[in-house]
Amino acid sequence: MALLEVRDLRTSFFTDAGEVKAVNGVSFDLDRGKVLGIVGESGSGKSVTVYSIMQILAPAGKIVGGSVKLDGQELVGAGEKVMREVRGNKISIIFQDPMTSLNPTYTIGHQLIEAIMLHTDRNKQQAWDRAVEMLRLVNINEPEKRMKQYPHEHSGGMRQRIMIAMALACEPDILVADEPTTALDVTIQAQILELMQSLQKELGMAIIMITHDLGVVAQMCDEIVVMYAGSYCERGTADEIFYDPRHEYTKGLLRSIPTLDTMGQKLHPITGTPIDLLNLPKGCPFAPRCDNAMKICIRQAAESMDITETHKASCWMNVKAQFDAQQALANAESAVEAAKTAAAEEGGEA
Repeated sequence: MALLEVRDLRTSFFTDAGEVKAVNGVSFDLDRGKVLGIVGESGSGKSVTVYSIMQILAPAGKIVGGSVKLDGQELVGAGEKVMREVRGNKISIIFQDPMTSLNPTYTIGHQLIEAIMLHTDRNKQQAWDRAVEMLRLVNINEPEKRMKQYPHEHSGGMRQRIMIAMALACEPDILVADEPTTALDVTIQAQILELMQSLQKELGMAIIMITHDLGVVAQMCDEIVVMYAGSYCERGTADEIFYDPRHEYTKGLLRSIPTLDTMGQKLHPITGTPIDLLNLPKGCPFAPRCDNAMKICIRQAAESMDITETHKASCWMNVKAQFDAQQALANAESAVEAAKTAAAEEGGEA
C-alpha cells in the first residue's frame, strides 16, 4: 500500500466572480522513501493540490470531491482535530519564500521551539536541544548562537535551511517542498538540493517536490506529475517523462528549456497564455495553445490512457498513434493475405 493515495481530488475557490476549479481530478500515489515531482506553469494547481492534502486552504477554498488517504487513513472530511495531528507530525511543508515564511519579530529559536512543542510532548529544554540538533543537521554553523538571532540576520540560503530544519523537527513521513529554491541563487540552490537529497536518504522520508524547474525535477525525482489547468495531463517515472513524453504540453515544456544541444539556438516557448479557470472548456484545456490540436481536442477532453504500467497521459495524440499503428498493422496483414492469394492463383493457373 502506498504511503499517500490521492484519487480524483477536486478543489474549488468560491469567489464573487464564480467558482474557480483550481484542482480538477488529480490522482497519484507516493511510496515511502520516494521523491515525487509536481511540475507545471504558474497557476497550474501544483501548490493548491498539496494545500488541499494538508487542508491549509484559504477561506474561499474547499475540497469538493475526491479522496486523500495517508497510510490508509482518509483525510478528506476528517476534521481539524485530526489534521492538526497530521500536519507537522506526518506531513511537513517548506513554503515557497524563505524570506517571508519566518516571523521577523521572533528569534529563530523561539519559532523552532514553538513548532516542536506544538507537535510533540517535549518540554522547553528538550525542544531547545532538538532545535539545536536540527540546525546542526542542516549544516548551520554555531547553532546555539543562531537560535538567539532574528531572521533578518541570516541570508536567504540560511533561512531556507532553517525552514527545512523546522519542517523536519518532528520527523514527518512526508516532506513537501513548495518551490524550495525559487528565491535563491544558483550556487545556493545546488547546496539546498544536495542537502535535501542527503536528508531524504538519511531519514528515509518521502518528498513531494513542487516546482516549475525541470532541471530540479531531473536531479531529485523518481516519479513526476505534470499539471495543467488544475488537472494532471501526464504522470510517470522521470525517465518516461523526459525520454518518452506523451502529452503535447509536456513536450512543450521540454522544448522550452535550454540544453547543451541547443546552445546558440532560439528556444521554443509554449505560445499563448494559460486558460481562465473560471471558464474551463469542454475539450482539452491545452488545445488553444497546442500546435497539433485536432477538432476532437476542442470538443472533448481525452481520457487518461495507460502507456505502460507506470506511465499515463491524457492526450488524443496517443489515441491517434494507437489507431495509426493498428491501421498500419491491418494494412500489412491485408497485403500479406493479398500476396498469398495472388501466389495461390498463379500456382493454380500453372
